[in-house]
Amino acid sequence: MQRIIIPRLGADKAWRDAARACLAAGLAPHDVTFGDASDGGLFDEVVQPPSIDAHDITVSKSFISLARSVVWHSDKDRFDRLYTFLHRAQRERRLMQDGADPLVQSLRNMEKAVHRCQHKMKAFVRFREIGDPKAPRRSFAAWFEPTHNTVEPTAAFFANRFADMDWRIVTPGVTAIFENGALRFALDLPKPDLQADAHEDLWTTYFCNIFNPARLKVDAMTSEMPKKYWKNLPESASIPQLIADAPARARAMADAAPTLPPVRTARVKDAATRSTHWDGPSEGMAAALSACKRCTLQAQATQVVAGHGPEKADIMIVGEQPGDQEDLVGLPFVGPAGQILDEAMSHAELDRAAVYLTNAVKHFKHTIRGRRRIHQNPDRDEIESCRFWLDSEIARTKPKVIVALGATAAFSLTGSKTAIKTRRGTFEVGRFGHPVLITFHPAYVLRLPNPSAQSDARKILIQDLALAASSVPRLASQ
Repeated sequence: MQRIIIPRLGADKAWRDAARACLAAGLAPHDVTFGDASDGGLFDEVVQPPSIDAHDITVSKSFISLARSVVWHSDKDRFDRLYTFLHRAQRERRLMQDGADPLVQSLRNMEKAVHRCQHKMKAFVRFREIGDPKAPRRSFAAWFEPTHNTVEPTAAFFANRFADMDWRIVTPGVTAIFENGALRFALDLPKPDLQADAHEDLWTTYFCNIFNPARLKVDAMTSEMPKKYWKNLPESASIPQLIADAPARARAMADAAPTLPPVRTARVKDAATRSTHWDGPSEGMAAALSACKRCTLQAQATQVVAGHGPEKADIMIVGEQPGDQEDLVGLPFVGPAGQILDEAMSHAELDRAAVYLTNAVKHFKHTIRGRRRIHQNPDRDEIESCRFWLDSEIARTKPKVIVALGATAAFSLTGSKTAIKTRRGTFEVGRFGHPVLITFHPAYVLRLPNPSAQSDARKILIQDLALAASSVPRLASQ
């Protein structure tokens, strides 16, 4: 079998160029193998990559990203696996998306292992000063033992972070050397004789002081900080004692904890005694509502739109929120949906002047598109924040029947978010015992696609309003 030698330095580019040339020459995976000079087979014939134009060979960006990591794995078969994948991918164009393919799985696992090794290198390299501390550029060195060949692809991280000093990271294989702003690599340098310095004592003191014994999980710690790295970490000498002392230190922390009640206790007490509706004078409610900042909707609305109707009313009708026209005029149900409601009330023989009209939310929530203000549904927090004012209106008006128009009003009055279609035309018990008739919002009529459906919806709305009107005498006598 033909064997192409991939150098230990610059392996990513060397393998990429060789693989493209072999693929352009039509070599199958069983015709060629890749690797360094030390791990070849007995009958392998070392050859140079074919001299052939490989510009027509195309691969997906996702494979390029995968290969840039896998080439640094320590598995001696990594290049052959990549080439096998590359050869198959010329015929199986969606191979990269096949997560169940064993070859894809193995390459993804190798990629993940390389990324993890790079992360550990960034976390556990510890420099010691080897030059004159007073020199214009101070000099440092570190000894590190990576699991994979990750020095080359990770060295740029250190060059960017420590650009103002000279340093070298020596490993059993490749060494990264950064001097006078230039990065280079060397092979098989001896382990340097690195002496401890004062900085390590300071770092170890800091490490011991931020160690939290109450959150100690030894398995998790050794997973993120494997013991294979401990011998080169100055703080590792303190870890066994920190683990041994953790139970006693955690108990001491608990004993020393303050006995004062937590802040949330005061908040709970405050909430328990806070009024659920306006309990001030009726003439002050309008001003208080106008100044309300329980949610953020007042910031985008023109004005607050309070309920409108008699001080006492047998029937209260509750919608969702003001629309564009209501926001400008300051009264509920004066826009297109209000016209639908007026027509339905007229057919149901309900006098608008005798009905209290309001909304679950008092400000217009919208988004601006060009010159138009487009309605947006209020969210749960906004509905619950404004419930204070709806409850105040109910307490003041004392209706015998409440009509909930749509899902928002139904949720505010009953606390249930069940679909309106399954509840329409029925009475439910409100949060304070009031009978609540559920129906759809008149804006629903405007959204229907054809006149026939709109006509049917109008009839249903009239029917429900008539049911609410007819139930008032019965409820008044109870």
